[in-house]
Parts: sequence; structure tokens; C-alpha cells
Amino acid sequence: MSSIEKLHRVRAYPTLRLESSADGLAHWLYMHEDIGLGVRPCFRTELMEDMWAFLSSISLPEEQRESGRLRHVVLASSAPAFNLGGDLELFSQLIRNQDRDRLLAYARRCVDGVHHIHDGLGGDVHTIALIQGDALGGGLELALSCHTIVAEEGVDMGLPEVVFDLFPGMGAYSFLCKRVSPRVAERLIMEGALLSSEEMHQLGVVDVLVPRGQGEAAVADLIRRQQRSPHSQLAMNKMRQIAQPTSYQELMAITELWVDTALALPDKALRTMDRIVRAQERRTVAA
Repeated sequence: MSSIEKLHRVRAYPTLRLESSADGLAHWLYMHEDIGLGVRPCFRTELMEDMWAFLSSISLPEEQRESGRLRHVVLASSAPAFNLGGDLELFSQLIRNQDRDRLLAYARRCVDGVHHIHDGLGGDVHTIALIQGDALGGGLELALSCHTIVAEEGVDMGLPEVVFDLFPGMGAYSFLCKRVSPRVAERLIMEGALLSSEEMHQLGVVDVLVPRGQGEAAVADLIRRQQRSPHSQLAMNKMRQIAQPTSYQELMAITELWVDTALALPDKALRTMDRIVRAQERRTVAA
């Protein structure tokens, strides 16, 4: 995009492609920049650490924020998929080893990130998910943590964890209930069906739906429009936190339930995880 310049930073983030507007008001974070190495476009620990480190680096303490200075962060993907969810290969290993500490540590890091994104990096940032490929499980949870979801037509979205007798435990229920009724949120989780971006738009999960190939332009236009009324947008961030808060404690209580449920899964469920990992690997090679 002509209005975006590549960032030059001291620290390298090998799993990310990072771009920024010249005025520093818009940051674009593309996940899975290392997908060419044959890695799966899921929430590997390396990706998560790079993402959270970058987002922390651009977060400002309250005393450094300027009145009326609205910033934007866009989460997108360099891979054909937006994000296929949690690292099932790691989950299977940790569950078989009954390693609760490491599984909880992984889950806590997920919650750290999605809570920070949902909080607008402290309040002065409007977060946008740009979905141009499939967003499944934890990938959809990441998108749901954003203030606005922009999706291109024809991509699949869903929370399929019930297939291996688990549930999405890093914010899906809390964030979905901000967009749809609790009954609809529970149906989406318990049925585990994959829906098209068009169907998710009809439900109210996707905010902006655009034809294939027009996602980046739609996000750039959204940013331009919001920058015309920055004080109002910043106030909306604060109103959202007051009227519809999602506390870190709430997210952590649910993710601890997720850990305990995962550790109780039978071997049949773990074999299903293994099959999904192999399918993702084949899909990555084919892409």
C-alpha cells in the first residue's frame, strides 16, 4: 500500500511482517511471515512471543498519550490462512505428559495478548482484524478480541474445538457475547461448525464484509474515516470498557477451566488432534 512504509526496528521479529504509516498512527502486523519454511499458520509459541513483544513495544503509558491522537493496529496474515488456531501438536504433547504448568503458561500468554488487544493497547488504539483466509479456533479468538473485524468473502471461520471434545478457552465466549447473544455464542461453540464470512457477517460477528482482494483497501478506508473524528473514537474505546468490560480475571478463570478440561481428554481426542495437525501440515505444503 502506497501510504504504508516498512518499519525499521532494532529487534527482528522473524515470524512477522511489520508495516507502518509515515506518521506512526497505523501499524500493520502480518502473521506467519516465515510460512515459506513449511510451518503451520497457527499460534506457535514463536509467533505469539513476537506478536506480544511488538505490541508491547508500541504501547504507550497513559502519561505519554496525546489528547486526540488515535492510533490503529491491524492484524493480518502473510499466509493463505489468517490463523488456524492453537498449537495442537504442542497441546497433544503436554496433555499426554500431564504437564499442567506448561499448558497453563501457554494459555496465560494467549490471554495476555488478546486482553491487551481488546483493551486497545491501553486505550489509545483501535484494533482491526483483517481476515483474508480461514480463521479457526484461536485464530478466530484473536480476531474477536479486536474492536473491528473486516473479512473478505469466501473464507471459513469457526470454533471447531468440540471435534476433539474441547472448547475455545482464550476469550471466544467472552468476546462473542459482545457481538451476539449468549445463546448464539454457545451454539457456535458447541456445534463447532465452520461458517463462511458471509454467514458470520449476517450473524453480526464480522463488521465489514468485502469482495476478495479488497480487504486492505477497506481497512485503509476505515482508518481514514476514523481519523476524521479521533476524539470520538477514543471516547468510544473508553465507553466500551465501561459498559462492556472484559476483565483479565474473567479470561483467566475460563482459560484455567480450559486447561483442566484439556488435561482430562481421552486418547481418542488426542488422536483426533494429531490427525488435524497432519491435515494442517499437508495443507501448508500444498499452499
